[in-house]
Amino acid sequence: MDTNLKSPPVFTDDFVVFGILMMLLAFVFYTSSHTHAFWKKFYVIFPSLLMCYLLPSILSSLNIISPEWHAVDASGNFVLDETGKGSLVKLSVYKVASRLLLPAALILLTLSIDIKALFGLGSKAIIMFLTGTVGVILGGPIAILIMSAISPDTVGGAGFDAVWRGLSTLAGSWIGGGANQTAMLEIYQYNQEKYGAMVLVDIVVANIWMAVLLFGIGKKEALDKWFKADNSSIEALKEKVSNYTASVTKVPTLKDYMILLGVVFGAVAFSHWSSIVLPDFLISLVPSIGDKSSMMSTFGDPFFWMVTVATILGVVLSYTPMKAYEGIGASKIGSIFIYILVASIGMKMDLKSVVSNPGLIVVGLIWMSIHALLLVIVGKIIRAPYFFLAVGSKANIGGAASAPIVATAFHPSLASVGVLLAIFGYIIGTYGAILSAILMEIVAPK
Repeated sequence: MDTNLKSPPVFTDDFVVFGILMMLLAFVFYTSSHTHAFWKKFYVIFPSLLMCYLLPSILSSLNIISPEWHAVDASGNFVLDETGKGSLVKLSVYKVASRLLLPAALILLTLSIDIKALFGLGSKAIIMFLTGTVGVILGGPIAILIMSAISPDTVGGAGFDAVWRGLSTLAGSWIGGGANQTAMLEIYQYNQEKYGAMVLVDIVVANIWMAVLLFGIGKKEALDKWFKADNSSIEALKEKVSNYTASVTKVPTLKDYMILLGVVFGAVAFSHWSSIVLPDFLISLVPSIGDKSSMMSTFGDPFFWMVTVATILGVVLSYTPMKAYEGIGASKIGSIFIYILVASIGMKMDLKSVVSNPGLIVVGLIWMSIHALLLVIVGKIIRAPYFFLAVGSKANIGGAASAPIVATAFHPSLASVGVLLAIFGYIIGTYGAILSAILMEIVAPK
Protein backbone atom coordinates (compact mmCIF):
# COMPACT_ATOMS: atom_id res chain seq x y z
CA MET A 1 0.00 0.00 0.00
CA ASP A 2 1.11 3.55 -0.65
CA THR A 3 2.90 4.88 2.45
CA ASN A 4 2.52 8.52 1.43
CA LEU A 5 -1.24 8.71 2.01
CA LYS A 6 -2.50 12.02 3.30
CA SER A 7 -4.85 11.98 6.27
CA PRO A 8 -8.02 14.10 6.25
CA PRO A 9 -7.41 17.71 7.33
CA VAL A 10 -9.12 19.38 10.29
CA PHE A 11 -11.77 20.92 8.03
CA THR A 12 -13.12 18.77 5.21
CA ASP A 13 -16.39 20.50 4.32
CA ASP A 14 -16.43 22.63 1.14
CA PHE A 15 -18.50 25.37 2.73
CA VAL A 16 -16.32 25.61 5.83
CA VAL A 17 -13.13 25.73 3.75
CA PHE A 18 -14.62 28.37 1.47
CA GLY A 19 -15.51 30.46 4.53
CA ILE A 20 -11.94 30.13 5.85
CA LEU A 21 -10.51 31.26 2.50
CA MET A 22 -12.83 34.28 2.46
CA MET A 23 -11.79 35.20 6.02
CA LEU A 24 -8.14 35.00 5.00
CA LEU A 25 -8.79 37.34 2.04
CA ALA A 26 -10.67 39.75 4.32
CA PHE A 27 -7.77 39.68 6.80
CA VAL A 28 -5.23 40.48 4.08
CA PHE A 29 -7.30 43.33 2.62
CA TYR A 30 -8.00 44.80 6.07
CA THR A 31 -4.40 44.69 7.27
CA SER A 32 -2.92 45.82 3.93
CA SER A 33 -4.97 49.03 4.14
CA HIS A 34 -4.21 49.57 7.83
CA THR A 35 -2.23 52.64 8.82
CA HIS A 36 -0.23 50.90 11.55
CA ALA A 37 3.52 51.06 10.91
CA PHE A 38 3.98 47.29 11.27
CA TRP A 39 1.50 46.46 8.52
CA LYS A 40 2.88 49.16 6.25
CA LYS A 41 6.38 47.68 6.55
CA PHE A 42 5.08 44.12 6.30
CA TYR A 43 3.27 44.67 3.00
CA VAL A 44 6.24 46.52 1.53
CA ILE A 45 8.12 43.21 1.88
CA PHE A 46 5.21 40.83 1.24
CA PRO A 47 2.70 42.16 -1.32
CA SER A 48 -0.95 41.61 -0.45
CA LEU A 49 -1.57 39.36 -3.46
CA LEU A 50 1.31 37.13 -2.37
CA MET A 51 -0.22 36.82 1.11
CA CYS A 52 -3.62 35.91 -0.40
CA TYR A 53 -1.72 33.04 -2.01
CA LEU A 54 0.60 32.03 0.84
CA LEU A 55 -1.80 32.03 3.81
CA PRO A 56 -3.98 29.22 2.35
CA SER A 57 -0.82 27.27 1.50
CA ILE A 58 0.35 27.55 5.11
CA LEU A 59 -2.97 26.19 6.38
CA SER A 60 -2.77 23.41 3.79
CA SER A 61 0.78 22.56 4.88
CA LEU A 62 -0.42 22.32 8.49
CA ASN A 63 -3.24 20.00 7.29
CA ILE A 64 -5.88 22.39 8.61
CA ILE A 65 -7.44 22.60 5.15
CA SER A 66 -6.58 20.72 1.96
CA PRO A 67 -7.90 20.45 -1.59
CA GLU A 68 -7.70 16.66 -1.38
CA TRP A 69 -6.93 13.84 1.02
CA HIS A 70 -7.34 10.09 1.41
CA ALA A 71 -10.50 8.69 2.96
CA VAL A 72 -10.33 6.84 6.29
CA ASP A 73 -12.90 4.58 7.94
CA ALA A 74 -14.34 4.85 11.46
CA SER A 75 -11.26 3.06 12.86
CA GLY A 76 -8.89 5.54 11.25
CA ASN A 77 -7.65 3.11 8.59
CA PHE A 78 -7.19 4.30 5.02
CA VAL A 79 -9.97 3.26 2.64
CA LEU A 80 -8.47 1.56 -0.42
CA ASP A 81 -9.79 1.70 -3.96
CA GLU A 82 -9.94 -1.24 -6.37
CA THR A 83 -6.23 -0.85 -7.22
CA GLY A 84 -5.12 -1.04 -3.60
CA LYS A 85 -4.32 2.67 -3.37
CA GLY A 86 -5.83 5.16 -0.98
CA SER A 87 -9.29 6.30 -2.03
CA LEU A 88 -8.95 10.00 -2.79
CA VAL A 89 -11.44 12.63 -1.66
CA LYS A 90 -11.36 15.99 -3.44
CA LEU A 91 -12.86 19.31 -2.39
CA SER A 92 -14.76 21.20 -5.06
CA VAL A 93 -13.68 24.72 -3.98
CA TYR A 94 -10.97 24.99 -6.65
CA LYS A 95 -13.21 23.43 -9.28
CA VAL A 96 -15.95 26.00 -8.61
CA ALA A 97 -13.41 28.83 -8.59
CA SER A 98 -11.76 27.74 -11.86
CA ARG A 99 -14.86 26.58 -13.72
CA LEU A 100 -17.45 29.12 -12.55
CA LEU A 101 -15.75 32.19 -11.11
CA LEU A 102 -12.82 32.27 -13.57
CA PRO A 103 -14.93 32.55 -16.76
CA ALA A 104 -17.19 35.07 -14.99
CA ALA A 105 -14.13 37.10 -14.01
CA LEU A 106 -12.76 37.00 -17.56
CA ILE A 107 -16.06 38.41 -18.88
CA LEU A 108 -16.33 41.07 -16.16
CA LEU A 109 -12.71 42.18 -16.58
CA THR A 110 -13.03 42.32 -20.37
CA LEU A 111 -16.23 44.41 -20.44
CA SER A 112 -14.40 47.73 -20.23
CA ILE A 113 -11.43 46.81 -22.39
CA ASP A 114 -10.44 48.78 -25.45
CA ILE A 115 -9.31 46.11 -27.92
CA LYS A 116 -7.54 48.60 -30.19
CA ALA A 117 -5.54 49.93 -27.24
CA LEU A 118 -4.89 46.36 -26.07
CA PHE A 119 -3.23 45.43 -29.35
CA GLY A 120 -1.45 48.77 -29.19
CA LEU A 121 0.70 47.39 -26.38
CA GLY A 122 3.10 46.28 -29.09
CA SER A 123 5.11 43.14 -29.78
CA LYS A 124 6.93 42.89 -26.45
CA ALA A 125 4.14 40.82 -24.88
CA ILE A 126 4.42 38.21 -27.63
CA ILE A 127 8.23 38.27 -27.52
CA MET A 128 8.30 37.66 -23.77
CA PHE A 129 5.67 34.91 -24.02
CA LEU A 130 7.66 33.09 -26.74
CA THR A 131 10.84 33.62 -24.72
CA GLY A 132 9.13 31.86 -21.82
CA THR A 133 8.17 29.02 -24.16
CA VAL A 134 11.75 28.64 -25.41
CA GLY A 135 12.91 28.73 -21.78
CA VAL A 136 10.71 25.72 -21.00
CA ILE A 137 11.78 23.84 -24.15
CA LEU A 138 15.50 24.31 -23.42
CA GLY A 139 15.25 24.26 -19.63
CA GLY A 140 14.36 20.56 -19.51
CA PRO A 141 17.43 19.21 -21.34
CA ILE A 142 19.73 21.70 -19.59
CA ALA A 143 18.35 20.61 -16.20
CA ILE A 144 18.99 16.95 -17.13
CA LEU A 145 22.57 17.76 -18.19
CA ILE A 146 23.27 19.57 -14.91
CA MET A 147 21.62 16.88 -12.78
CA SER A 148 23.45 14.12 -14.70
CA ALA A 149 26.72 15.46 -13.32
CA ILE A 150 25.35 15.54 -9.75
CA SER A 151 22.98 12.59 -9.51
CA PRO A 152 22.61 10.65 -12.79
CA ASP A 153 20.16 8.16 -11.24
CA THR A 154 17.69 10.98 -10.61
CA VAL A 155 17.32 11.66 -14.34
CA GLY A 156 18.12 8.16 -15.64
CA GLY A 157 15.95 5.11 -16.15
CA ALA A 158 15.23 2.93 -19.14
CA GLY A 159 12.23 2.09 -21.26
CA PHE A 160 8.93 3.51 -20.02
CA ASP A 161 10.57 4.25 -16.65
CA ALA A 162 12.96 6.75 -18.25
CA VAL A 163 12.68 10.01 -16.33
CA TRP A 164 12.84 12.11 -19.49
CA ARG A 165 9.48 10.62 -20.47
CA GLY A 166 7.98 11.84 -17.21
CA LEU A 167 9.59 15.25 -17.59
CA SER A 168 7.96 15.56 -21.02
CA THR A 169 4.63 15.87 -19.18
CA LEU A 170 6.05 18.84 -17.27
CA ALA A 171 6.99 20.48 -20.55
CA GLY A 172 3.41 20.00 -21.76
CA SER A 173 1.99 21.50 -18.58
CA TRP A 174 4.45 24.40 -18.46
CA ILE A 175 3.92 25.52 -22.04
CA GLY A 176 0.22 24.79 -22.37
CA GLY A 177 -1.83 23.18 -19.64
CA GLY A 178 -3.51 20.04 -18.39
CA ALA A 179 -4.62 18.83 -21.82
CA ASN A 180 -1.08 19.19 -23.18
CA GLN A 181 0.29 17.39 -20.12
CA THR A 182 -2.08 14.48 -20.68
CA ALA A 183 -1.16 14.38 -24.37
CA MET A 184 2.52 13.99 -23.49
CA LEU A 185 1.73 11.19 -21.04
CA GLU A 186 -0.15 9.39 -23.80
CA ILE A 187 2.54 10.02 -26.44
CA TYR A 188 5.55 8.91 -24.38
CA GLN A 189 3.75 6.34 -22.17
CA TYR A 190 5.62 7.16 -18.96
CA ASN A 191 5.09 4.58 -16.20
CA GLN A 192 1.91 5.79 -14.53
CA GLU A 193 2.98 4.26 -11.21
CA LYS A 194 5.69 6.92 -11.10
CA TYR A 195 3.67 9.71 -12.71
CA GLY A 196 2.51 11.05 -9.33
CA ALA A 197 6.05 12.28 -8.62
CA MET A 198 5.94 14.37 -11.81
CA VAL A 199 2.60 15.87 -10.82
CA LEU A 200 4.14 16.78 -7.46
CA VAL A 201 7.10 18.52 -9.15
CA ASP A 202 4.67 20.38 -11.41
CA ILE A 203 2.61 21.66 -8.48
CA VAL A 204 5.51 22.50 -6.15
CA VAL A 205 7.83 24.22 -8.63
CA ALA A 206 5.06 26.08 -10.48
CA ASN A 207 3.67 27.36 -7.18
CA ILE A 208 7.09 28.46 -5.92
CA TRP A 209 7.58 30.37 -9.17
CA MET A 210 4.12 31.88 -8.81
CA ALA A 211 5.10 33.16 -5.36
CA VAL A 212 8.31 34.67 -6.78
CA LEU A 213 6.39 36.49 -9.52
CA LEU A 214 3.82 37.83 -7.06
CA PHE A 215 6.65 39.04 -4.82
CA GLY A 216 8.15 40.81 -7.83
CA ILE A 217 4.90 42.66 -8.49
CA GLY A 218 5.44 44.49 -5.22
CA LYS A 219 8.81 45.64 -6.58
CA LYS A 220 7.67 46.36 -10.14
CA GLU A 221 8.76 50.01 -10.15
CA ALA A 222 12.33 49.08 -9.18
CA LEU A 223 12.36 46.19 -11.66
CA ASP A 224 11.08 48.38 -14.49
CA LYS A 225 13.80 50.88 -13.69
CA TRP A 226 16.42 48.11 -13.87
CA PHE A 227 14.99 46.87 -17.18
CA LYS A 228 14.93 50.49 -18.42
CA ALA A 229 11.41 49.65 -19.55
CA ASP A 230 9.04 51.86 -21.47
CA ASN A 231 5.69 51.60 -19.70
CA SER A 232 3.95 54.28 -21.75
CA SER A 233 1.61 51.95 -23.68
CA ILE A 234 0.57 50.10 -20.51
CA GLU A 235 -0.01 53.32 -18.61
CA ALA A 236 -1.97 54.77 -21.54
CA LEU A 237 -4.28 51.75 -21.56
CA LYS A 238 -4.75 51.88 -17.79
CA GLU A 239 -5.49 55.61 -17.91
CA LYS A 240 -7.95 55.19 -20.79
CA VAL A 241 -9.88 52.50 -18.93
CA SER A 242 -9.79 54.47 -15.68
CA ASN A 243 -11.08 57.59 -17.41
CA TYR A 244 -13.88 55.61 -19.02
CA THR A 245 -14.79 54.06 -15.66
CA ALA A 246 -14.95 57.52 -14.09
CA SER A 247 -17.16 58.81 -16.92
CA VAL A 248 -19.80 56.08 -16.47
CA THR A 249 -19.64 55.72 -12.68
CA LYS A 250 -23.03 55.88 -10.99
CA VAL A 251 -24.74 54.75 -7.82
CA PRO A 252 -25.72 51.13 -8.56
CA THR A 253 -29.19 49.76 -7.95
CA LEU A 254 -30.27 46.20 -7.28
CA LYS A 255 -31.63 46.10 -10.83
CA ASP A 256 -28.18 47.01 -12.21
CA TYR A 257 -26.47 44.19 -10.35
CA MET A 258 -29.13 41.64 -11.27
CA ILE A 259 -28.87 42.53 -14.96
CA LEU A 260 -25.06 42.46 -14.88
CA LEU A 261 -24.86 39.11 -13.10
CA GLY A 262 -27.65 37.68 -15.24
CA VAL A 263 -25.79 38.53 -18.45
CA VAL A 264 -22.41 37.42 -17.09
CA PHE A 265 -23.50 34.06 -15.73
CA GLY A 266 -25.66 33.52 -18.80
CA ALA A 267 -22.46 33.99 -20.80
CA VAL A 268 -20.68 31.57 -18.42
CA ALA A 269 -23.43 29.03 -19.04
CA PHE A 270 -23.01 29.46 -22.79
CA SER A 271 -19.23 29.02 -22.38
CA HIS A 272 -19.74 25.74 -20.56
CA TRP A 273 -22.32 24.55 -23.07
CA SER A 274 -19.88 25.40 -25.86
CA SER A 275 -17.13 23.49 -24.05
CA ILE A 276 -19.34 20.40 -24.24
CA VAL A 277 -20.64 20.81 -27.78
CA LEU A 278 -17.58 22.12 -29.63
CA PRO A 279 -15.16 19.26 -28.77
CA ASP A 280 -17.74 16.66 -29.83
CA PHE A 281 -18.43 18.56 -33.05
CA LEU A 282 -14.74 18.93 -33.87
CA ILE A 283 -14.03 15.28 -33.07
CA SER A 284 -16.79 14.27 -35.49
CA LEU A 285 -14.98 16.29 -38.18
CA VAL A 286 -11.40 15.41 -37.18
CA PRO A 287 -11.36 12.17 -35.12
CA SER A 288 -7.69 12.64 -34.17
CA ILE A 289 -8.73 15.56 -31.91
CA GLY A 290 -10.28 12.97 -29.59
CA ASP A 291 -7.01 11.05 -29.35
CA LYS A 292 -5.16 12.20 -26.21
CA SER A 293 -1.85 11.38 -27.88
CA SER A 294 -2.64 13.64 -30.85
CA MET A 295 -0.99 17.02 -31.24
CA MET A 296 -4.50 18.32 -31.99
CA SER A 297 -5.90 17.10 -28.65
CA THR A 298 -5.97 20.61 -27.17
CA PHE A 299 -8.97 21.37 -29.37
CA GLY A 300 -10.83 18.54 -27.66
CA ASP A 301 -10.22 19.96 -24.18
CA PRO A 302 -13.38 21.43 -22.58
CA PHE A 303 -11.39 23.85 -20.37
CA PHE A 304 -9.68 25.33 -23.44
CA TRP A 305 -13.03 26.07 -25.05
CA MET A 306 -14.59 27.35 -21.83
CA VAL A 307 -11.84 29.96 -21.43
CA THR A 308 -11.73 30.82 -25.13
CA VAL A 309 -15.50 31.28 -25.51
CA ALA A 310 -15.75 33.29 -22.26
CA THR A 311 -13.00 35.63 -23.48
CA ILE A 312 -14.66 36.05 -26.89
CA LEU A 313 -18.01 36.82 -25.24
CA GLY A 314 -16.35 39.39 -22.98
CA VAL A 315 -14.83 41.11 -26.01
CA VAL A 316 -18.19 41.06 -27.85
CA LEU A 317 -20.00 42.53 -24.83
CA SER A 318 -17.42 45.34 -24.67
CA TYR A 319 -18.91 46.61 -27.94
CA THR A 320 -22.44 46.69 -26.51
CA PRO A 321 -24.19 48.89 -23.91
CA MET A 322 -23.00 46.31 -21.32
CA LYS A 323 -19.66 48.13 -21.43
CA ALA A 324 -21.22 50.90 -19.34
CA TYR A 325 -21.72 48.45 -16.47
CA GLU A 326 -18.10 49.12 -15.60
CA GLY A 327 -19.62 52.20 -13.97
CA ILE A 328 -21.19 50.06 -11.24
CA GLY A 329 -17.97 48.12 -10.60
CA ALA A 330 -17.95 45.21 -13.06
CA SER A 331 -14.17 44.89 -12.90
CA LYS A 332 -14.22 45.05 -9.08
CA ILE A 333 -16.62 42.09 -8.98
CA GLY A 334 -14.34 40.30 -11.45
CA SER A 335 -11.36 41.02 -9.21
CA ILE A 336 -13.21 39.50 -6.23
CA PHE A 337 -13.64 36.29 -8.23
CA ILE A 338 -9.95 36.36 -9.19
CA TYR A 339 -8.84 36.69 -5.56
CA ILE A 340 -11.03 33.74 -4.57
CA LEU A 341 -9.27 31.78 -7.32
CA VAL A 342 -5.89 32.93 -5.94
CA ALA A 343 -6.76 31.58 -2.49
CA SER A 344 -8.05 28.28 -3.89
CA ILE A 345 -4.84 27.82 -5.92
CA GLY A 346 -2.75 28.67 -2.85
CA MET A 347 -4.56 25.93 -0.93
CA LYS A 348 -3.15 23.39 -3.42
CA MET A 349 0.42 24.22 -2.36
CA ASP A 350 1.67 21.99 0.48
CA LEU A 351 4.97 23.52 1.57
CA LYS A 352 6.06 20.24 3.22
CA SER A 353 5.96 18.48 -0.15
CA VAL A 354 9.02 20.47 -1.25
CA VAL A 355 11.27 18.02 0.63
CA SER A 356 9.33 14.83 -0.18
CA ASN A 357 11.14 14.14 -3.48
CA PRO A 358 14.24 16.35 -3.37
CA GLY A 359 16.00 15.04 -6.49
CA LEU A 360 13.17 15.68 -8.94
CA ILE A 361 12.26 18.93 -7.18
CA VAL A 362 15.83 20.14 -7.79
CA VAL A 363 15.48 19.21 -11.47
CA GLY A 364 12.28 21.24 -11.63
CA LEU A 365 13.85 24.22 -9.86
CA ILE A 366 16.84 24.20 -12.24
CA TRP A 367 14.43 23.98 -15.17
CA MET A 368 12.37 26.91 -13.91
CA SER A 369 15.53 28.92 -13.25
CA ILE A 370 16.54 28.52 -16.93
CA HIS A 371 13.07 29.73 -17.93
CA ALA A 372 13.38 32.72 -15.58
CA LEU A 373 16.95 33.58 -16.59
CA LEU A 374 16.09 33.64 -20.29
CA LEU A 375 13.12 35.91 -19.59
CA VAL A 376 15.33 38.31 -17.63
CA ILE A 377 18.01 38.39 -20.33
CA VAL A 378 15.57 39.02 -23.18
CA GLY A 379 13.55 41.44 -21.06
CA LYS A 380 16.71 43.44 -20.36
CA ILE A 381 17.68 43.46 -24.05
CA ILE A 382 14.29 44.66 -25.35
CA ARG A 383 13.59 46.79 -22.25
CA ALA A 384 10.34 45.00 -21.53
CA PRO A 385 8.29 46.05 -18.50
CA TYR A 386 8.11 43.53 -15.66
CA PHE A 387 4.42 43.17 -16.54
CA PHE A 388 5.30 41.45 -19.82
CA LEU A 389 7.83 39.18 -18.10
CA ALA A 390 5.41 38.09 -15.39
CA VAL A 391 2.37 37.62 -17.63
CA GLY A 392 4.41 36.05 -20.45
CA SER A 393 5.78 33.52 -17.97
CA LYS A 394 2.46 32.66 -16.32
CA ALA A 395 0.72 32.34 -19.71
CA ASN A 396 3.15 29.43 -20.17
CA ILE A 397 3.54 28.03 -16.68
CA GLY A 398 0.09 28.63 -15.24
CA GLY A 399 -2.17 28.98 -18.26
CA ALA A 400 -5.54 30.69 -18.21
CA ALA A 401 -6.09 29.95 -14.52
CA SER A 402 -3.03 31.93 -13.38
CA ALA A 403 -2.12 34.45 -16.10
CA PRO A 404 -5.17 36.70 -15.42
CA ILE A 405 -4.29 36.70 -11.72
CA VAL A 406 -0.85 38.15 -12.39
CA ALA A 407 -2.17 40.56 -15.03
CA THR A 408 -4.99 41.82 -12.77
CA ALA A 409 -2.43 42.57 -10.05
CA PHE A 410 -1.10 45.30 -12.34
CA HIS A 411 -4.56 46.56 -13.39
CA PRO A 412 -7.94 44.87 -14.03
CA SER A 413 -7.91 46.17 -17.61
CA LEU A 414 -4.83 44.03 -18.35
CA ALA A 415 -6.39 40.65 -17.52
CA SER A 416 -7.19 40.05 -21.19
CA VAL A 417 -3.48 40.13 -22.06
CA GLY A 418 -2.84 37.12 -19.84
CA VAL A 419 -5.84 35.21 -21.16
CA LEU A 420 -5.04 35.75 -24.84
CA LEU A 421 -1.42 34.63 -24.35
CA ALA A 422 -2.53 31.61 -22.32
CA ILE A 423 -4.89 30.50 -25.09
CA PHE A 424 -1.97 30.73 -27.51
CA GLY A 425 0.04 28.57 -25.08
CA TYR A 426 -2.63 25.86 -25.12
CA ILE A 427 -2.44 25.72 -28.91
CA ILE A 428 1.36 25.38 -29.18
CA GLY A 429 1.91 23.48 -25.91
CA THR A 430 2.06 19.95 -27.27
CA TYR A 431 4.33 20.89 -30.17
CA GLY A 432 6.81 22.69 -27.90
CA ALA A 433 6.73 19.86 -25.38
CA ILE A 434 7.53 17.25 -28.05
CA LEU A 435 10.57 19.29 -29.11
CA SER A 436 11.70 19.53 -25.49
CA ALA A 437 11.17 15.77 -25.03
CA ILE A 438 13.31 14.99 -28.08
CA LEU A 439 16.14 17.12 -26.66
CA MET A 440 15.76 15.55 -23.19
CA GLU A 441 15.95 12.04 -24.65
CA ILE A 442 19.18 12.96 -26.44
CA VAL A 443 20.95 14.24 -23.31
CA ALA A 444 19.47 11.81 -20.75
CA PRO A 445 21.89 9.29 -19.13
CA LYS A 446 21.75 5.95 -20.91
